[in-house]
Amino acid sequence: MNKADAKMKRFRELIAEIDDLHSTISVLHWDQQTQMPRDGAEARADQMSTLRRIAHEKLIAPEIGELLEDLRDHGESLPYEDDDASMIRVVDRLYQRAAQMPGDLVFRMSQAAGRANTSWLDARAARDFTVFAPDLEKIVELRLEQAAVLGYEDSPMDAFVSMKESDIGVAELESMFADIKEALPPLAKEIAEVDDPDVRASLLTGDFEAGKQLDLGMAAARAIGFDLERRGRYDLSVHPFSITFSPDDVRITTRIHPDYLGSCLFACIHEAGHGLYMQGVPSRLRQTLMDSSTSRPELGRPVSFGVHESQSRLWENRVGRSLEFWQYFLPIARAFFPSQFEGVTPEDVYRAANVSRPSLIRVEADELTYNLHVMLRFELEKEVLGGDIRVADMAEAWNEKMQEYLGITPPHDTVGVLQDMHWTRDFGGGFQGYALGDVFAGALMAKAGEEEPGLRDGWSQGDFSVVRNWMQRNIYDNGSKFQPAELMKRATGKGIDAGPYLDYVTTKFRDLYGL
Repeated sequence: MNKADAKMKRFRELIAEIDDLHSTISVLHWDQQTQMPRDGAEARADQMSTLRRIAHEKLIAPEIGELLEDLRDHGESLPYEDDDASMIRVVDRLYQRAAQMPGDLVFRMSQAAGRANTSWLDARAARDFTVFAPDLEKIVELRLEQAAVLGYEDSPMDAFVSMKESDIGVAELESMFADIKEALPPLAKEIAEVDDPDVRASLLTGDFEAGKQLDLGMAAARAIGFDLERRGRYDLSVHPFSITFSPDDVRITTRIHPDYLGSCLFACIHEAGHGLYMQGVPSRLRQTLMDSSTSRPELGRPVSFGVHESQSRLWENRVGRSLEFWQYFLPIARAFFPSQFEGVTPEDVYRAANVSRPSLIRVEADELTYNLHVMLRFELEKEVLGGDIRVADMAEAWNEKMQEYLGITPPHDTVGVLQDMHWTRDFGGGFQGYALGDVFAGALMAKAGEEEPGLRDGWSQGDFSVVRNWMQRNIYDNGSKFQPAELMKRATGKGIDAGPYLDYVTTKFRDLYGL
């Protein structure tokens, strides 16, 4: 073994230890959201904080810095796509950022997140943002401290966007949202004026037994290819999410509304889309580092929130809400709910699954209006971090933006400013990934359609392998070897281009509503 190989072997050993710590933190987070008794929150916050501090200290240890210094030339001598070259490049980027972060700040941020999770749950139960506001003020205070350490040009938001999307900036995101704001609200308003959405939506509302809803949702997850038998698991949580401990242990959660089938079903498809990506990352990239202190995945995980979300949005909307999917899946749904789907056609469900109307809840918003919810959150985060809005005034600002963008006002805070758990741990620069997901999904599906003319041919028979295999080759196989905009350029030949997404969504809804 030559000198470079020996150093690379030692480098991998150290990184594997850190990755194991972060995977353990993820297990504790999953348990916190699904199984843990509520009074365990204080101790759980301390446990996770301690592990994050140890992982942080290991990452910025002198030996890691020395190995990176020694291995940079070795990495540059290898092909850019090589796994070792990519690992050196990715860990080096993470190391430089982590080395700036004081361990005490990492510990305090983790503690604050654990406590904020409890007050958020209490605030939701009380329908009162003021219960959560003091803990959120602490989160924002610590995030501003973090932004000052990391550095930024125009807004603290720049520091956090770079953590989530690395090679994508705030200016590019604001340009993307400007295109969305120009195209979608007028169409949503036009649809609202010509149609009674309740008539279409009624097919998925009614009495749907909870256990059967969950079984149907998992049938949909299996149908698109998520492995629940050997490498996956599902649970219930307040807010649906997905989490990975390794490509062979991927967990998804959903929630159930007994009087609305779509909430559970489409959340299952959405989270299974995330799960396909996580199960699809090659095993050889396992234990190559994930930074759980920022929820930022690294080499052996999906590359960014935007790319990650491209897969969940793609499978939920482009597949799960398609006519072809329901030509296949309706008999399965009818087996679970025979009376509710008696005499129903695939076209009926297709129209019901694609009702467009202003709604209060982001995760239950229709495909056309969804990104208006995302834009609201992006703007609000930027304004709070920039000092333009106080945390204490966020509920009022939220309601004003909801009225401006969607024409509705939340009746109470639980369905307003308190609806997302994200702010309990991570304020700033996270929500834009959902809109990027739709934009990226549009570009990916357009390119996949060019290269695979029969992309959708098997969907009506339950065969989704062509699109899944294309994503495997172009997205999953790369893990986090390439930064998000770089990965999209390799996969589609383009950077951030909202055009394919906007063309798709406006054409789809104009056709659905005969406009």
